[in-house]
Amino acid sequence: MSFMPKWFILASVIGVIAGLGAVVFYEALTLATHFFLAFLAGYQVPTPAGEGNSLGSATYIRAWAIPLVVILGGLISGFIVFTWAPEAEGHGTDAAIDAIHHNPRGIRLRAVVVKIIASAVMIGSGGSGGREGPTAQISAGFGSLMARFLDLSPEDGRIAVSVGIGSGIGAIFSAPLGGALLAADIVYRDDFEFEALLPGLLASIIAYAIFGAVYGYQPLFVIHGGYNFTHPMQLVWFAVLGVVAGGMGLVYSRSFYCAVALAQKLPFTRKLRPAVGAILTGLIALWLPEVLGTGYGWVQMGMSAQLDHLPLYILLLLPFARIAATSFSIGSGGSGGVFGPGMVIGSFTGLALWHLLQPWAPGIGHDPAAFVVVGMMAVFGAISRAPIAVMLMVGEMTGNMSLLAPAMVAVAIAWLIVGRSDDSIYRSQLRTKADSPARRLTFGLPLLTTMKVADIARPAVLTIKSHTPAAEALEGLRAAALPGAPVVSDAQGTYVGVVSTSHLEQFVSSNPNAEIDGAVESVTAPMPVSAKLDVGLEIFLQSGLAWVPVVDDDRQVVGVLSASDLVRGYNKVLDSRSGYAYNITSHALAIEARVGEGASVAGHMVRDAGLPSGCALVWVQHEGVRSRVQGSTEIHEGDVISAIVAAEKARDFRLLLRGKENSKKA
Repeated sequence: MSFMPKWFILASVIGVIAGLGAVVFYEALTLATHFFLAFLAGYQVPTPAGEGNSLGSATYIRAWAIPLVVILGGLISGFIVFTWAPEAEGHGTDAAIDAIHHNPRGIRLRAVVVKIIASAVMIGSGGSGGREGPTAQISAGFGSLMARFLDLSPEDGRIAVSVGIGSGIGAIFSAPLGGALLAADIVYRDDFEFEALLPGLLASIIAYAIFGAVYGYQPLFVIHGGYNFTHPMQLVWFAVLGVVAGGMGLVYSRSFYCAVALAQKLPFTRKLRPAVGAILTGLIALWLPEVLGTGYGWVQMGMSAQLDHLPLYILLLLPFARIAATSFSIGSGGSGGVFGPGMVIGSFTGLALWHLLQPWAPGIGHDPAAFVVVGMMAVFGAISRAPIAVMLMVGEMTGNMSLLAPAMVAVAIAWLIVGRSDDSIYRSQLRTKADSPARRLTFGLPLLTTMKVADIARPAVLTIKSHTPAAEALEGLRAAALPGAPVVSDAQGTYVGVVSTSHLEQFVSSNPNAEIDGAVESVTAPMPVSAKLDVGLEIFLQSGLAWVPVVDDDRQVVGVLSASDLVRGYNKVLDSRSGYAYNITSHALAIEARVGEGASVAGHMVRDAGLPSGCALVWVQHEGVRSRVQGSTEIHEGDVISAIVAAEKARDFRLLLRGKENSKKA
């Protein structure tokens, strides 16, 4: 199926799940907030305009109950997470990004369910966290499930999880366009996943339509009176905000991960660590209730000038207090997002700076709303390394795109400051596509894209039918001296899973009369026989096995592929196509070639090999070991060289490496 029809279907399904998942988590969080803070602590949190515009409680009725309720939430959250799904700790978006790069099939449904419950309890009891992390993990987890169930290629699996992240966040924030861009923008620090953009647009608008059908389509925040950019002098003050926002983003990220590192050193069970963070959050909340929960109601009050009565020193403390509370709540192992708190920190930063500048700065205006909104964009747009997506999201969340012009100045400056430090709140982000393990394979071994799995797969020596007695299957494996075999259904012969000899031995010893079905390892994805070898190699590496079954379009087992098959097949093609090149740009080629007998470069270090100008060696494979090239790397006959070469120098480079054979193959 071609790209667009396939992703029209897949993205639509992801969008439906993202929208429903956002509704489920929103309801769970609302219920938890009412129970813990309203019922147990007697405190009503303020809400933004899109969620009722409540001012909340003016004071604490039972101040002593606030830290106790926050601690209770931390205890429950820690117990749930570290009992059933430890991978659900912290902020779910980072875990989903890590899955995109390393194992898009690997997000467990159990982790999604645990994330929903634990995050609702943690944030609903007053912990400082965002609701986007759990929502993103719901739809990202479904994307991962689709990759497993439908046997999507690794590339399609990565797109599915990316689209899940963006559509989930876009739904919960009522920002579908920003969510779609986020799916493509958040994966890398300095790059863009274009393949996820169009599917992300479709999934995000469907998710938003479903969420809005339940809660309405109004923006989350409202700027009363609107905003109009009227004078160039205003850009100066937004530039100042950009400088401050960049610094505040770095403080946020480094404080958060400092708390993560300290929590890991605590000398007791991980189940109790979120409660320790909750103690500290609860104590801060006794003085500053603005740190409780999501904080979106306080953002609305800041936009509406309802916090102007606070002393200046309190306003200056609010961003740092929110950073501390988020670091304690989520960095200690609690469950929740860091996206929402990042925007709250940004809004408090903009509000505090406006109050500092307003008495004397010409042209700054008499309303803090613009600074609050742009502060949200600049702080989190910079530290998330997704500035365009965050700008559009905040614009949609406030229903005001007129702030984009001054925001571009602030966000660009903040992004440059954060970029110089190479920091991010999402530590699983890679710098660029070139750092992606999958794309590194394609570049480092370019011939992979010219080969098909069918070219090197060999017939399966043994396939085992389901319902076969386990003891009989074990005898067959031992007789054939095999490490394992594919299992197929009795009726249609469709691939079911694999069984390894070592696992089957243990299974038979405890279940001597059982059938093979109970020992099948169904999580192992088969390799499509029609796939290119770059996809096949990635499936092979993710399987963790020494061999992988190969299936046709009907999931009939047609062979197996082992590590030795991959190496042997690749070397065979390399010998027949030495000097293979493919275009990187219109002026540069990637070339992979073997150093021939008598080549003048053999026996020399790279710096002394006399390579032509416009040539950069990237990888060298010597005696089966592939390593990055340095100036001191020595080249030997038989080595496989991967290089980037200027197009006009490609012929000279090939001749240099072929040695005695160059006159024949030039």
